[in-house]
Amino acid sequence: MKIVSLSENKNIEKRIAITPDIAKKYIDLGFQVSLSENYGSHLGIDDNLYNELGVKIIKNEKEILNDADLFIQLGLPSDETLSFLKEGQSVIGVLNPYQNKDKLNELLKKKINLFSLELLPRITRAQSMDILSSQANLAGYKAVIDSFSFFEKAVPMMMTAAGTIPAAKVLVIGAGVAGLQAIATAKRMGAIVFATDVRMASKEQVESLGGKFLTVDGAENLETKGGYAKEATAEFKKKQEDLLASTLKKIDIVICTALIPGKKAPIIITKDMISGMQAGSVIYDLAAVQGGNTASTEVDKLIDKNGVKIMGDRNILNKLPVSASNLYAKNVINFVSNLYDNKNKKININLEDEIIEKTLIK
Repeated sequence: MKIVSLSENKNIEKRIAITPDIAKKYIDLGFQVSLSENYGSHLGIDDNLYNELGVKIIKNEKEILNDADLFIQLGLPSDETLSFLKEGQSVIGVLNPYQNKDKLNELLKKKINLFSLELLPRITRAQSMDILSSQANLAGYKAVIDSFSFFEKAVPMMMTAAGTIPAAKVLVIGAGVAGLQAIATAKRMGAIVFATDVRMASKEQVESLGGKFLTVDGAENLETKGGYAKEATAEFKKKQEDLLASTLKKIDIVICTALIPGKKAPIIITKDMISGMQAGSVIYDLAAVQGGNTASTEVDKLIDKNGVKIMGDRNILNKLPVSASNLYAKNVINFVSNLYDNKNKKININLEDEIIEKTLIK
């Protein structure tokens, strides 16, 4: 069995899907591993290191894919690369089926197996494969660090002979994995942290990290069976907006993490709310690529609205590519190990396995 991965477009994606330690594990499982030239060079990983482990480094992409069984990437490759794929091969990555429906349908017509890892079910057995959680953890951490770097005051409370500097007030919108990590990071750095989420189940998690959970009277639990947030009713949205508008006037830093799978990110912070915030406040919008949680978010731009700085990267994980690659590569090999029939040395697409059934695009 041959497993391969190609260099990503480094202007868009700096993470890699197969790190040296994971390449060795694939080889120990019985796979042949082939990578494109300079695969990890931008992360300080020389091709020679892969060679020493038994990995083949090949310059020509078509040659690499020619007899591959498994093709592992992060995002969906270019149209040219996809044209090299043949019947019976399997692609594993973050394929974003909601946005790439037409391209994926063309691949399905060629009878190529497509596994999209963001579709993994939220079950205990899939936790070690959960790329959304591992990457969101890093994103939540980095969003806080970047926000603090643009905040022109001290974050923790400081008592000096000249007087006391109050602690910064941080509001985290959305208490999923990224939000909870943002709460923990901000709290560790001495901020006073508030959080809000439409899922009432997150209240206990927020408070366990030292955050203060904000909610409206008569709040309903807007949570799907899969544990994700769902859209709120108009009445609930109005109550939430009123609470948020009054809270934002006192907040220094906002971390936005609210997403609804397969849909545009909800606008939570309006232009009027932003105009009511203190000059010098900072908003980091982790939902920027999906449309943003604020009415003024622009991808990869630092926007200044009456002294309020608003930012949101296309891919914040490009700022932590080594850590993000290590976690992603571990998630993927755990998925492959579940997919691989080690006894018969073949891929076993068992649709009775919930992990395989949910991630396989049909």
